[in-house]
Amino acid sequence: MGVDKALLEIDGVSLIGRAARLLQSITGDPTIIASTSLYSSLGTKIVTDDWPGHGPLGGMATALRVSQTPWNLIIACDLPYLTKAWLDFLIERALKSKADAVVPMNERGPEPLCAMYHKSAENRIRSAVEGGVHKVTDSFPRLRVEYVEPREWKAFASEGLLFKNVNSPADYEEAKARIGAPAKP
Repeated sequence: MGVDKALLEIDGVSLIGRAARLLQSITGDPTIIASTSLYSSLGTKIVTDDWPGHGPLGGMATALRVSQTPWNLIIACDLPYLTKAWLDFLIERALKSKADAVVPMNERGPEPLCAMYHKSAENRIRSAVEGGVHKVTDSFPRLRVEYVEPREWKAFASEGLLFKNVNSPADYEEAKARIGAPAKP
């Protein structure tokens, strides 16, 4: 993208700001794991990533280290189509689970960056990072993972966009058009 995509704006709000607001409406006090202080203006707790450059798995290990709760909702900031209703469902599902992670499954595979992780998975995720694992799903053999199948989450994504992230300028332009577009009568 050529820029920090977390700072890209849709309707005047950065992607990371949108994610923080959504999480705040659900959890009350989100924590952002980052390797930069660029997000300090959001007014949320910022924790420095223990493994900058190791991707989302390092950030997840950091989040679980600082967490004081059994279950932890972990989302990427570049998922602008997430909804409160979906995340409420995911949280409720996790609270009933005996797994270490509750992860939605898409046609392309797991969606590990919009999932619930139990604090008990911290040491195994940390061990994966220390062992050189970078891809989140490569840590799954160490965890008990419960998958939320598409038939369960599609009720929350009428257009199938729930897990569509912003990875390119075209994705960004599409998100701005869809989210910033006036409601159809």
